[in-house]
Amino acid sequence: MGIDTVKVRIEPWSEGDFELLRAANAPELMDHLGGPETEEQLLTRHERYVELSADRTGRGRMFRIVLADGDDAGRSAGSVGFWEQTWDGEQIYETGWAVLPAFQGRGIATAGTLEVIEQARAERRHRTLHAFPSVDNDPSNAVCRKAGFTLLGERDFEYPPGNVLRSHDWCLELWTD
Repeated sequence: MGIDTVKVRIEPWSEGDFELLRAANAPELMDHLGGPETEEQLLTRHERYVELSADRTGRGRMFRIVLADGDDAGRSAGSVGFWEQTWDGEQIYETGWAVLPAFQGRGIATAGTLEVIEQARAERRHRTLHAFPSVDNDPSNAVCRKAGFTLLGERDFEYPPGNVLRSHDWCLELWTD
């Protein structure tokens, strides 16, 4: 299934999505992000996602990616979101995603990211959306290319706090004057 044919919808993150977050904490998904989180870290992140999705001030939102057609229709395949960040002294939106291993390679991350771009654009709060995948995370860098981001170069990026990653800085302009 290619990007042109995969159909997804994004639904706001809710209290009931903790098991999805736990499933996305798999070592193979967290390898480029400093490794799996502890249960306590997951609970904290889940609470942050729920709060962000309930907040309608434009700070951002988190979503679960739900397959919209085919044999897996209605199944949650991953997560995607956007949130405020200060980068190089400028207020921006940052985006990130995770797709469960069973659903990878089908264009789901790109389709979910394209949906999130529209959500961030609709906020009209920050002009740019950035993504910071590790330089050696080929699938996430491919999502950025396919979703229309421009590669600005390599940068050191701290995630999680205390763990410095060599990352690509991808930028997408949400609107022009």
